Amino acid sequence: MKKHLLTDFDPVSAKAWKQKIQVDLKGAEYNETLISKTLEGIHIKPFYHNDDGIATTEIPGTPSGWNITQGVFIDDVKIANNIAIDALEKGAEAIIFTAEKPFNIPSVFKDFPFSKATIYFDFSFLDIEFVKELSLYLTKHKAEFYLNIDPVGKLSKEGNWFKSQKEDFNALQSLSQTANTISVDTTNYQNAGANMVQQLAYALAHSNEYLNYQTTNSITFKIATGTHYFFEIAKIRALRILYASLAKEYNCSQTCHVIAQPSRRNKTVYDYNINMLRSTTEAMSSVLGGADAVCNMPYDVLYHKSNEFGERISRNQLLILKAESYFDVVSNPADGAYYIESVTQELASKALELFKQIEDGGGFIKLLLQGDIQKKIKESASKQQELFDNGSITLLGTNKHPNPMDLMKENLELFPFLKSNPRKTLIQPIIAKRLAEAIEQERLSHE
Repeated sequence: MKKHLLTDFDPVSAKAWKQKIQVDLKGAEYNETLISKTLEGIHIKPFYHNDDGIATTEIPGTPSGWNITQGVFIDDVKIANNIAIDALEKGAEAIIFTAEKPFNIPSVFKDFPFSKATIYFDFSFLDIEFVKELSLYLTKHKAEFYLNIDPVGKLSKEGNWFKSQKEDFNALQSLSQTANTISVDTTNYQNAGANMVQQLAYALAHSNEYLNYQTTNSITFKIATGTHYFFEIAKIRALRILYASLAKEYNCSQTCHVIAQPSRRNKTVYDYNINMLRSTTEAMSSVLGGADAVCNMPYDVLYHKSNEFGERISRNQLLILKAESYFDVVSNPADGAYYIESVTQELASKALELFKQIEDGGGFIKLLLQGDIQKKIKESASKQQELFDNGSITLLGTNKHPNPMDLMKENLELFPFLKSNPRKTLIQPIIAKRLAEAIEQERLSHE
């Protein structure tokens, strides 16, 4: 016989909860004490209730599961092949291959288990004949793959097209019959300091540049996930809602593919083990928000060259979430949660408004060329930096409870700070920068 718990208790209204809270505040102002405002202009309430009339939002394209993904850089094809095979044998379910130039395709994919692993690419070049050859090879082997070509992302991040706007978009057109060709990389917006509304609006405007040019079967979004746990869950949900709404207008697939990775903006050189905690919660947000694939970041990525230990730890973080914490059991677990539903709707609404402003201004590319997008991101980044500098945004071990005995100068294999690389560019690129850089440079100068 089933028994229903709490049936002997009368339901408590939102009004009753607020009255009780008001009494406990002992004269303090409710709004000033308990309601906070984010940089996105969203007010966070102390509680959310069914009486608020928060509707459950249908999230288009929410996956039934997610892939543990590992990045592999292609320099030496034999080494890249060995790393990829080893990662898959040790728990990875997908590989992101990063390449700066064309490579020997059969050598990279020697003995590769095509039926068991999804393949993603991150190209810093655009060679149509090579891409067609690669696509033909992978199709022949019945692989699931995503080419992820993103000329607009190249422009925003590096300041130049691959070749030119016309040539780059013509290249995309020549690949229009190839599935999963186009990607929208939003990670640099987040890492440069854009707030969540901006990230979503820019993702939508960025993808609209492609949809204006050609209708594609699907777009792959690359996103960076920060530490605002529930908001990051809502961000991914809002992205799917917004893209579905946009794609509907073009009569194309309303389902997008989402690859999530931890933000670099909040990572630190000092007390670096805390990076594991940060990336774990960020991966959790990615999964609960409905990412198709999660690619973790090694805890020592800022100052160490790629190494087996760091990669293994980053992969094991995801394995623990999936195999021991059961983060793969429920699809869309945030469904119906009043707080997350409310934030999802607010983020989507504000991002849609900003997207319309961008389109009224001539579109994303035009505003990039004018410098408007860069200016807005700089303004948001400056606000974040100010909050970090005054302690309102805290990074444990860096601007709160730093360990003065923690010395890093002798451990730096890589330069962990923003690099100056003067070169001729078409536009001012959007530059990623970590919050902790100034503090870390000051500490290093005194070691």
